Amino acid sequence: MSIKVLVADDSSTMRKIILRSLNAVGIDSAVEAADGDEAVTFFKPGEFQLVLTDWNMPGKSGLEVIREIRAKDARVPIIMVTTEAEKRRVLEAIQAGVTDYLIKPFTPDTLRQKIAKHAAV
Repeated sequence: MSIKVLVADDSSTMRKIILRSLNAVGIDSAVEAADGDEAVTFFKPGEFQLVLTDWNMPGKSGLEVIREIRAKDARVPIIMVTTEAEKRRVLEAIQAGVTDYLIKPFTPDTLRQKIAKHAAV
């Protein structure tokens, strides 16, 4: 799949897992952001076809990342990859503009389904 993904997670281990999962579904073009500030700095409209962001990160939280990316690009799919599954938190993310949710831990197959559903691959 020829899409470019922005992966924002403060855990280098989690970023590696996400990148491996992306590779497993045929996506090999990804940019890693170690926190929310980096994610917002790296994001340029039209450069990425998908954003995967954690919720809890230093600097800007995943919610702030979503809001700032939405201010620049209303259409790019943003998937929140998180352990936060509480209904109130999910609603908060939806209100911020998240496209979908992926609960950790996840399988490459689950990631593939979310990407197929939302990204132009």
